[in-house]
Amino acid sequence: MSYVIAEVTRADKRMFRKMTDLLHAQNIRYDDSADYSCLILDDDYQAAATGSCCGNTLRCLAVSADHEGEALTNTLISHLVEVQYGRGNTHIFLYTKPDTAKFFGDLGFYEIIRGDNIVFMENRRNGFGSYLEKLKQSARPGTCAAIVMNANPFTLGHQYLVEKAARENDYVHLFAVSEEKSPIPYAVRKQLIIAGTAHLPNVIIHDSGSYIISSATFPSYFQKNEDEVSRSHALVDAGIFARIAQAMNITKRYAGEEPFSRVTAIYNEVMQAKLPPAGVELIIVPRRECEAGIISASRVRQLIHDGDMEQLRQYLPESSLDYFLSSGAEPVITAIRAMTDVVHH
Repeated sequence: MSYVIAEVTRADKRMFRKMTDLLHAQNIRYDDSADYSCLILDDDYQAAATGSCCGNTLRCLAVSADHEGEALTNTLISHLVEVQYGRGNTHIFLYTKPDTAKFFGDLGFYEIIRGDNIVFMENRRNGFGSYLEKLKQSARPGTCAAIVMNANPFTLGHQYLVEKAARENDYVHLFAVSEEKSPIPYAVRKQLIIAGTAHLPNVIIHDSGSYIISSATFPSYFQKNEDEVSRSHALVDAGIFARIAQAMNITKRYAGEEPFSRVTAIYNEVMQAKLPPAGVELIIVPRRECEAGIISASRVRQLIHDGDMEQLRQYLPESSLDYFLSSGAEPVITAIRAMTDVVHH
């Protein structure tokens, strides 16, 4: 039997349906964040296998039960890796179930960490090890804490959290989540973090890279419900962070409280269970409030979306406010105002 590989787009409804039907047959949901998808079609133009890319990850991999044992996964992975290389992505990641991790290992992927029902893998034998060795160069003596922060954008709440950690420790390692999943580009978010913490000499800022994963990049396509997604995400993050903490002499992790978020409640519950046995105390800090209520980045984005720039003064440090009132912020403000949902980004 011969096969052909075809790109799938939403505009081609027939092909898109073939792909989603195959995924559903394997109990996998299509990941809407995918930026490239393909089908392997057999002689009868039936869907034999499918896979997608999202950034530098491989996702939604499935082979039809009618074509098992025909080495189509090898063909599929080779094609997707070629697509990634063509985009300039040579460091590639994938998420899979524990029972298929060995198979992907035979295809050149190496396990980074595993949770109860998900394995995070990469195509570099010592990728994560090299990342840890690089981080070790920033290790400091004394009491060291860490914060993982999206800062989308950097608010008075973020500043309050960092200032508290800086007061209570000799050094604070601040990991800025660096993937591009927001109308506020990472370069801007990092710029605002640097400006908003410039008065704290014991804060060291790091790019998160591809190992510290945000909810925006964590897959949900083969998990049953959002609670399971949140728990799996937290387990992977806790496992990775425990190894980072060990490499960098980090004994505390600070996080902001999110009293109305079930997702964050699950996340904090898992982190509270997993980090202390690894020698890391999890410190949940109550959110800072202003006259209008709890300070949050989503509230800031909503105010920008609605054109209420005056109220931003209650939520942003002067450095962030100066940016959003400058002409340089106009493209970002335009992008935020064009969105239909500014909360979940």
